[in-house]
Parts: sequence; structure tokens; C-alpha cells
Amino acid sequence: MRTTFLMLAMALGASSLYAQQQQFTIEEATIGLSTNLAQDQLSQLNWIPNQSSLFYTVKTGVDEALITQAMPSLTTDTLIKLSAINQSLFNRSALRSFPELQWINADQLYFALENHYFKLSKQADHHWEATPWQILPEQATNATVEPSTGQFAYTVGNNLFLINAEGKEQQITHDSDAAIVNGQSVHRQEFGIDRGIFFSPKGNYLAFYRMDQRMVEDYPLINWDETPATVHFTKYPFAGRASHEVSLGVYNPKTTQTVFLQTGEPKDHYLTCVTWSPDEKSIYIALLNREQNHLWLNQYDASSGRFIKTLFEETDPKYVQPLHELHFLPGKNDEFIWWSQRDGFMHLYRYNTAGKLLNQVTKGDWLVNELVGENASKKLLYITSSKESPMEKHSYTVQWETGKLERLDQDPGTHQVAVNTAGDFMLDTWSNDSTPRSIDVFNTKKSWKKRLLTSKNPLATYQRPKIENVTLHADDGTPLYGKLIYPTAFDASKKYPVIVYLYNGPNVQLLANSFPSSGNLWYEYMAQRGYIVFTMDGRGSSNRGLKFEQATFRQLGTVEMNDQMQGVNYLKSLPFVDASRMGIHGWSFGGFMTTSFMLRKPAVFKVGVAGGPVMDWKMYEVMYTERYMDTPQENPIGYEDANLLTKTGNLKGNLLLIHGTSDSTVVWQHSIKFLKQAIKTKTQVDYFVYPGYEHNVRGYDRVHLMQKISDYFDHYLKPED
Repeated sequence: MRTTFLMLAMALGASSLYAQQQQFTIEEATIGLSTNLAQDQLSQLNWIPNQSSLFYTVKTGVDEALITQAMPSLTTDTLIKLSAINQSLFNRSALRSFPELQWINADQLYFALENHYFKLSKQADHHWEATPWQILPEQATNATVEPSTGQFAYTVGNNLFLINAEGKEQQITHDSDAAIVNGQSVHRQEFGIDRGIFFSPKGNYLAFYRMDQRMVEDYPLINWDETPATVHFTKYPFAGRASHEVSLGVYNPKTTQTVFLQTGEPKDHYLTCVTWSPDEKSIYIALLNREQNHLWLNQYDASSGRFIKTLFEETDPKYVQPLHELHFLPGKNDEFIWWSQRDGFMHLYRYNTAGKLLNQVTKGDWLVNELVGENASKKLLYITSSKESPMEKHSYTVQWETGKLERLDQDPGTHQVAVNTAGDFMLDTWSNDSTPRSIDVFNTKKSWKKRLLTSKNPLATYQRPKIENVTLHADDGTPLYGKLIYPTAFDASKKYPVIVYLYNGPNVQLLANSFPSSGNLWYEYMAQRGYIVFTMDGRGSSNRGLKFEQATFRQLGTVEMNDQMQGVNYLKSLPFVDASRMGIHGWSFGGFMTTSFMLRKPAVFKVGVAGGPVMDWKMYEVMYTERYMDTPQENPIGYEDANLLTKTGNLKGNLLLIHGTSDSTVVWQHSIKFLKQAIKTKTQVDYFVYPGYEHNVRGYDRVHLMQKISDYFDHYLKPED
């Protein structure tokens, strides 16, 4: 027996050791964090409007239930089971899980299944009942619900429609030319724009974008799945060329009349930050000139479209980038919060509707990331911020009159928060390098707190690399934050190949103190295969303030490369790095940076893999490119320096280009022109295309793609045994 016990113990020990050395598959490295390696979660967790109760969905055996949990008593109640919804609406098990739920008020919520909308309503006997609500036309897109009045706005083709409070369909626009688009997001979704329909606060009016693209050149996107291939023409405004013209209409469902705001000339300016006044009398628009260096916050009369006044102006010698609507303070028709980087960092300012600055609410060498709630009685705003570190995000209250700031959460890391309507409870979902997802709820007095969830570590049984935070410095002394990921079987006496992964472009930050510490399991997959992986956010990337972001102005790809070279020099200084076996990889702006390195500093990297790269900024869109580069006519030297089509002959290493054949963001012509130039200069380039319109390979087999990228690095940099 004793021998048997020892053998069993040894077997169990070996099994445990094996489990802790588990290797990532390419599927897990690519999509595992959203599939079998996802952290535990409370599905659809959020606050019920005007209550101190949370809701979320839970599995109950073979069923699923929508439950509520009151704070601070933690009393739990089941609102409705999925089986009851299936039986009531479909008389069968049509739904396998709850669709996304949206609250109308504390007693009603709704969900959509394609173009069918359904309500869940609390009855007199307190049980909840599911009923059909509305059916939109099959071709409807951009559907927007005004829940308090039960109105639905949507687009069919390029025109805008409304189902009014009486259930009658009204066609709002009648544009026969498909180049005139109504009710959709405009300016290629720059400036924080993600919609084109704006119901007024009480639902009495509907504002909408109208985008005239007739002056913009047609661009062909080819569908290669059909024989013969077919062409879809889109409007693509290239930098320095004709841009579209946008106006804002206001529709009155009672009179069926539309007025357009008198936003003036020139018509190719940008209309951003569209905001209704709480009393529905006015609409505010941040009007930005095409040069993007001058902003006017204007007020317009909603009933006539008449321009009323400019509240204030903002200018910057490089660019102004408005990203947020006005936030009117609770109970105030005449006071609002304005977001601005005017002092070098994104902060909040309190204004009245006369245009008078009442006070700067937040200030300091850090950013406000989000405005997530308010407490009207205490005049508090709830924000998240980078105050502790650009690598972290924490929650705070700030008094909107005095600017008094108080941190609410306690744990290091990255926090996503939600505040209930009254502002007396906060939901905090957070993680850090060593802590998987945790969910806390606490009162904002910080006198009561409860842990709702501690996720198990889904990576606990895997062989994971050592990950080291690195701080380097740019040539002007600016701190640069990076991460060094060691091979899993690291031996300091050996020399290892390196893969540098980068983006380093505007509005993106790769690194944060969150779980997993690598930020990307593909990095860890490559570390298991014997690579060092390095990544760093250089100047030009996000969350570091205006000076940091604007350092690349008019010279994209130059300052960023100088910063990334600090990382390269650091890597070369490490005795275990094989500088003759270095690779680089990035997608989109990172693809541009990868190709730039391979051509502008051809002796640094042996291998590069560039996904969806911009090769010539003259062929990229107006709004983004002209913000960071001015026009080609104004900045010919900057455009020429960044033009990679003229530098193909410099290539010394091995370069793999990846591009979608119908990419509507970075058009395929970038890579096609690059290949033509490579042929002219007798330069060998490897090329891989995938079908589809997606720039980021969402619709393609990303697992297969990442396997190909991994194999490409292996072929040229294969680690020594």
C-alpha cells in the first residue's frame, strides 16, 4: 500500500507539473482571451436606472435568468427566466442566452433580434412579461430608439425614416442621389463621432447628419468572391483633395418639417460634439475648420436653424481635436462641462451658456479619461483618470465648483467603473498585471464595500514568461514605457532572437497595468517558442498629454522611429539578445511603422511583418491625415519623407506585407503600388492577401493569419535549440 501511495503521489505531482507547463495553441494565443481563456464575468452587469440595484444574467442549470441585487442589503431577486421569454414570445427555445438588454426605466427594458424589438415589463403582480414591441423594415440600419416615447429612427439606403410615437412611419429625407447620406456617422468617424441620429432629451425632435459626398472622388472596392468580380464604388476623400460637406437637420415629427442649422461657409468644415440643450430649444455644435486648428462652439436655434452665438473659440498652432459632447449639469439648463486639451492635458471646464468660463474643474499633468456619473446634491462628477500613472486608470470624485478631487478605488491597476443614477454607489471592474478580473461595489462615501466576483486565473496552468516593465527615455528626456517579455525557458548564457511589436500611432496606447501583464497572448506564445518580445509606446501615442502626442506633427514615422530606436538600442545592450536576429511587426499604423523601419533603417531588423500598412499618406483619408500632417500642398517635405513608395530599393531584410483586397480604411492600392515599385527596383517582397472589407481582419480567419506570421518569423529567425 505504501508503495502504491508513493507512486500515486509521484504521478499526481508529475501531472501538476505538466499542467503548469501547458503551452498555448495558436488558437488560444489569438482568440483565447475571448473564448476558453476568458476571465470570469457577470454578464451584462450594470445599474438599473434610478435605483441602487444591479442587474446581471446568470446560468441556472439548463436555463438562464435575469436577476437583480439591491445595495447595500445584497438582496437578490429573479426578474425573469430565459425559458419564460422563449415560451411567451416564440413558444419554443429560440434564444439560447439573453440578448443585449437596454433599460427604458426601472420597470421596463427592451432587446432587439435583428429588426424585431421586444419589451420586458413589470406587471402589477410584480412578475415580468415579455411582449413584441416593434418591427423595423428588413433593410433598416443605424436603428436608434427613443425609449421614453417609443419612437424608432433608422436609415434605409441613404435616407432617414421615423416610426413616431403613434406607430406611424414617416420618411424624413428623400435624397435620390446615393452620394447624399442621411442619419449616419460622418467625417469617417473621426472626432469621437459614432452616430448620425440625435433625439432631443424629451423625444420631441430629431436631429440628424446630412453628408453630401457628390464632390468626393469615387473609389472602387472589388468583390473577388463573384465571377466575374464586381465593383462597389465608395467615396474616399484623400488628403489634400475634395472632402465631403456636412449639415445638421432638425425634424419635427408633429409638423413633419425639417430645418437645417445655418452653419455657414466653408462647407467642408467639420461639425462635431452635437448636443441638445436640456430644454430642447437649442443645439450646440463644435465647428472645426478643415485645417483643424480653430474651433468655434456655436449655439443654434433648434426651431428655425438660426445661428445664435459663438460661446467661445479654441485654437492651437498644430491641431484641436474635439472628442466629447457637452455634458449639462443636473438640473441646469445653463451650465455644462466642456472637455479641452487647451492646457496640454485633457481636462474638464465648467461654462455657462452665455459662454463664460466659470472654472476649470480638473487640472494637472494627467488626463481625464471618462466622465462616468454625477451626484447632483453634492455637486460631484465621477471620472476616471491617468493621475496615478499613464499605465493605470483610477476612479475619482471631483467637486465641479471647487475642483476638490478624491480617489475612490484602492487597488493598483486599470479600473472600469459605473455609477448609479443618484451617484451614491459605484461598480468597479478592475485588474492588474498579477490580478485577473475583480468586481467590487462600494458606496461613494467609502464606508461600505463588497466583492462581487474574483475571477480564477485562466492562465494558471500555462507556462508563462517573465515580463519586465522597462522605462527608457526619448532624445528630449521624455519617459517611454515598455515591456520586455523573456523566453519561457530563459537561459542568461544564451542569445535569443527578438520580435518588436509596435503601433506608436495617434489615439492608441498598447501598454497598461492590466491582466494579463503581457497584454497579448500571442507575445507569450512566441516567448514559449524561444523569442524575446518587446513593445513600447513612443511619442505620438495616446494618454500622455498634448506635447507627447503632437511631437510627430507634420513628420509621421520620424519621431516615432527615433523613440523605438531607444528600445532597439536597449535590446542590443542586453547580453542575451542576438542583434543579428531581430524582427518587427505591427498592423495599420504599426504596419506603416514596420515598413518604415525596414526601408528607412534597413540594417536594424532582419524580418518585418506589416499588416494593412499606409505606404503614402497622400492616399489616406482627409480628416486623420491632415490633422497630423497638414495637406500635401502645405507639407510636401513631410509627405515625401514618409512616402515609402520611393524607398523600396532600400530593403535589405525579409518583409511580409499583409493586406485585405477590399480594405476600405487603408485601401489595397497602397500595397499594390508598393509591389509595383518593388518590381521596378528588383526588390523581393513577400505578400499575403485576404478577401474582405475589414481592415483589422475581423471577418477573416485570424488564427490562420497569426499562424502564418509566426511561421514567417520562425523561417528567418528560428530560435536555436
